[in-house]
Amino acid sequence: MATANQIQFRLKLAKKTLTTASKVVTATKSRIKKLEAELKKAKAAAAKAKKKKPVVRKKPAAKKKPVARKKPAVKKKAVARKKPAAKKKPAAKKK
Repeated sequence: MATANQIQFRLKLAKKTLTTASKVVTATKSRIKKLEAELKKAKAAAAKAKKKKPVVRKKPAAKKKPVARKKPAVKKKAVARKKPAAKKKPAAKKK
C-alpha cells in the first residue's frame, strides 16, 4: 500500500493536471465562442451579398404606329454600260 506522502504527491499532481486542463477548457470555450460569432457574421455577409434586387418584369412592348416612309432619294442617272461582246455560235457539226 502507498504511504501518505505518495498519496499526497499524487493528489498534488492530479490537482495540477485538473487546473491545467480546466484552463485549457476555458480557453477553448472562449475561442469557440469567438469563432462562432465570426462564422455568424460571415454567413450574414454572404447572405447579404447573395441577395439581389428583385427582378423587374418588363412591360410588353407597345405596338408601334406605322410610320410614313420617307420618299426615296433622287435616283442617279443610269450610266451607259458597255454591252458584253456577243458569243460566237459554235460551228455546225459535220456529219
